[in-house]
Amino acid sequence: MLRYLLLAVLVFCAVGSFARDKSKERFQRPGPFHLDQDGRKWADKTLRKMSLEEKVGQLFMIWAKVQFLNEADPTWIQLQDNLQKYHIGSFGVTVPVDGPLLLKSQPYEAAELLNRLQKSSKLPLIFAADFERGVSMRLNGTTVFPHAMAFGATGKVENAEAFGRITALEARAIGVHWNFFPDADVNSNPANPIINTRSFGGDPKTVGDFVAAYIRGAHEGAMLTTAKHFPGHGDTATDTHLGTGQVAGDRARLDAIELPPFRRAIEAGVDAVMVAHVTVPALDAQPNRVATTSPAVVTGLLKEEMGFKGIVVTDALDMAGLTRLYANDVGRAAVEAFKAGNDLLIIPADLDASYRAMMQAVQSGEISRERLDQSVRKVLELKASFGLNKARLVDLSQLASLVGKPENLAVGQQIADEAITLVRDNGQVIPLASGTSAGSSHGTSQGTSKGTIVPGLPYQSLTEARNRLVAVIFSEDMHTESGRVLEHQILARVPDARIIYVDPRSAAGMKAPVAEAVEAAEHVVAAVYVIPTAGRAIRSAEGLKNTVAMDDASASLLNAILERAASRTVVLAMGNPYLVQDFPSIQNYVCAFSNATVSERAAVKALFGEIPIGGHLPVTIPGVANRGEGLERPARPASGGSAHVQ
Repeated sequence: MLRYLLLAVLVFCAVGSFARDKSKERFQRPGPFHLDQDGRKWADKTLRKMSLEEKVGQLFMIWAKVQFLNEADPTWIQLQDNLQKYHIGSFGVTVPVDGPLLLKSQPYEAAELLNRLQKSSKLPLIFAADFERGVSMRLNGTTVFPHAMAFGATGKVENAEAFGRITALEARAIGVHWNFFPDADVNSNPANPIINTRSFGGDPKTVGDFVAAYIRGAHEGAMLTTAKHFPGHGDTATDTHLGTGQVAGDRARLDAIELPPFRRAIEAGVDAVMVAHVTVPALDAQPNRVATTSPAVVTGLLKEEMGFKGIVVTDALDMAGLTRLYANDVGRAAVEAFKAGNDLLIIPADLDASYRAMMQAVQSGEISRERLDQSVRKVLELKASFGLNKARLVDLSQLASLVGKPENLAVGQQIADEAITLVRDNGQVIPLASGTSAGSSHGTSQGTSKGTIVPGLPYQSLTEARNRLVAVIFSEDMHTESGRVLEHQILARVPDARIIYVDPRSAAGMKAPVAEAVEAAEHVVAAVYVIPTAGRAIRSAEGLKNTVAMDDASASLLNAILERAASRTVVLAMGNPYLVQDFPSIQNYVCAFSNATVSERAAVKALFGEIPIGGHLPVTIPGVANRGEGLERPARPASGGSAHVQ
């Protein structure tokens, strides 16, 4: 008996000790970031104790591709090795990719990995991410938002404020402090292959209003913000992931179009500005001098003339727009960028070469110790403003109450709904009717109301596809998620609709079956997924290039559809709104501005008259429609008892 009593006491003590240890674990506070006196003292004291190697390491940000990693996994070992060897001060949070597919993780996996990295680091780490469409860009189970241009189409700056606040809540919950957003570019060039729908629109004042609203919301949620891509990337025709773009306007145009949103961002208290790998002859006439490495642009214009006092960060240093200029000495790109006035050097093409180049530049006096300390102090004070010197970790137990709140999910959907813009309408297609074709059988009821499907056995096809409604989904790769939610939403309303997927590899071979289906169809939906994609390489006579136009085979197929059934076809632009320029015979044209799942749902609801259509173009489509135009349509009165499909 005494033995059992002793065992119970030992167990009790062990549990109590574990509980005490857990209670001692301190987590980041969710409140606003603020640099207090204690934080400033910590930054000063830490800076004085740091070695030159540690100081240089604080200037670099490298990728952390979040996923579950065993401690013996080579990827985890490499992360730790880079952290320790180069004294890395910050990480950019992303996910692995497989061709065109993002291998998204879950919030718990991300937060656990970031906590582990924090524990492995001598100094606290700052985590940043490219959450342009919210945390859902990288992680499942989070709030989904459409592209920025969809916000512009709603005309409501309060939507951008909510966007910033919700993204901040979810980002901070997983341990990310800093978003590389908002995009302050004015998309004035319809052929721009990399900005396009990432911009809030084509009007400098409107873009500035949305940028400022996003910053307000993000600050409410205690997240750092970044205005990009300085001094403006909206009037370029080159993807800087593949080559060097040029902003060709004179200084007067820059002051009128490109710079106002950045000035507005600075007024709104933006925390960082990201500099683009573009040449700007009006600011720096040297032909191979991109803004990133230009003292005239970074120090002269941004810091001195515009008065920006925050963190200046480079765009990713591994982009071809920069690396091509330093092909013989890739490490020099980091040195030249730092000398130009950048504080943080992100995603170097060669970390070791870049680190050694920076060390050599400081040791030789090319970069002064004072200049180095200025930027390192900024980074340390940034960390102290979040209290990371006192608590680095996030509380995993809070994720379930903070991430993916139903009310926040509803906000993302509402914004996508409000963004749907009707540009052309011949009055013969929209709204589409729900239900199955006359004479349809195989387990579905006649005249099925919106989304109501008679239940049947699993794994058995209940409905034979017919041609009353044909939906052709054009994507860059039919193996991606593009169109899946759209398909589900259409079939929920018209169970016997025929859904056909095509991509550049299959389009030519699909011409005959698609033509046959379209000839017999009452109505056709052509959903075109052409969105700005970083580094999307297409071979042309000029070599590799990026484009937001349809490939030749898919464009030929869409033209074939329009030749046979233009009056019966509605074209959905699930991305690039300028698409209509290449297809003048389009009679019914709807813009969703995004391939996000919420935009797919919104587009289908609008097509079937379940929601009003009230969006207005945030850009001008030359020869088609001006900015601010959009045909408004009320929702069709709901039939007795039917419900919208979510």
